[in-house]
Amino acid sequence: MDQTPQTPKSKLLWSLLFLAIAAATIGAVASQSGALTLPAFLSYVSGLSAPWLAAAGAGMLGFVLFEGEAVLSVCRAFGYPTGHRRGFLYSASDIYFSAITPSATGGQPACAYFMVKDGIPVSVAAVALLVNLTMYTAAILALGLGTLVLQPGIFLSFGPLSRLLIGLGFAAQIALAAVFLLLLTRGAVLHAICAKCLHLLCRLRLLKREEQKQQRLAEHMAEYARYAGMIGGHRGMLLRAFLCNLLQRASVISVSLCVFLAGGGAARDAVRVWAVQCCTVIGSNTVPIPGAMGVSDYLMLDGFGSLMSPERVVNFELLNRSVSFYTCVLLCGAVTLAGWLRRRKRGGIA
Repeated sequence: MDQTPQTPKSKLLWSLLFLAIAAATIGAVASQSGALTLPAFLSYVSGLSAPWLAAAGAGMLGFVLFEGEAVLSVCRAFGYPTGHRRGFLYSASDIYFSAITPSATGGQPACAYFMVKDGIPVSVAAVALLVNLTMYTAAILALGLGTLVLQPGIFLSFGPLSRLLIGLGFAAQIALAAVFLLLLTRGAVLHAICAKCLHLLCRLRLLKREEQKQQRLAEHMAEYARYAGMIGGHRGMLLRAFLCNLLQRASVISVSLCVFLAGGGAARDAVRVWAVQCCTVIGSNTVPIPGAMGVSDYLMLDGFGSLMSPERVVNFELLNRSVSFYTCVLLCGAVTLAGWLRRRKRGGIA
């Protein structure tokens, strides 16, 4: 379970792939409206309300901040207090590598890498990240169910394909929650998965000294089981982690609402905008990154189409994604790079 950073070459490769996907996504969205032009988009941006646009930026920052606070709440409960800036770095590295690697596979290892380098045991880092993933999923389900209860007509306002994607998103989140709970309560299952992956990597000659690494894995998993068994005695920590994840999801959803209001949207439609974005978040979890980006774009164009003209909804979608995703990823990439350089300069621990 050693955490090693990606090589500069692989980082560059994934970053270039991310930029290519971003460009393709923007092009696909733009193609939805034949009337969309750069002058029209710039005119739309020039007419935005600065205070509401700043509020959208604050929502984007909250998305990063609250994930870090959720992870820190678990670490502190197990006796490893860490400062808020480190929590922001943990979250930033998770978000950045989740965005640029297929199926978000790089996020958790990158976050764990910085945690371990800060002196947090591998077992504690693993438990913290699994607890966070569980609460993250629970927060999405809570917001989604709350939306359907308070705004039942929103789901039916989407087209047939969108409703299917949202339904599949709900099913995917429930399945993920069950898997995460299984891994938290059944350490032997996680140990078996890690052991098989380690064996495969050694067979592929990507790792060496399998027996030694399997022994270290067993030691880490024994500690993992001990900390995972203590979770039930930290209900306050679980509540804090859930609330932080709830605030994280609310923060990113609020970006859409603030961008909508910044563009002159009617305040009376605020609840509907919030509900549409909640459904979009759930539906985008139907498939992993990078497919989730396309699903999110499709759901937003469908859901907000009844509130705006075709040209305006595309402008809104592009600006919303620019704030909530592209700007967020660039910020997280810069924070991750700065954290890695600082740790390297100090010779190991940041």
